Amino acid sequence: MTIINTLGIHARPAAMIVKVAGKYKSTVVITKDGIEANGRSIMDILMLEAEKGSKINIIVDGEDERDVFDAVVELVNRGFDEE
Repeated sequence: MTIINTLGIHARPAAMIVKVAGKYKSTVVITKDGIEANGRSIMDILMLEAEKGSKINIIVDGEDERDVFDAVVELVNRGFDEE
């Protein structure tokens, strides 16, 4: 996926991802440039330094993986409601 919001994934979008991931049982991993981040860790997500235009991968595994995947993809596609 491509990060479309102007400020990229800063603290607020990272917190939104963590909040969504926390609602589900599946594990969420976000990768950028070979770096992996736990989708339930704000610090991990911030360490990705995902600015506007960055390409990320969202990897989910578990019993409700489709639901959590769709929810995180929707957040990214909405630009984390910043635009």
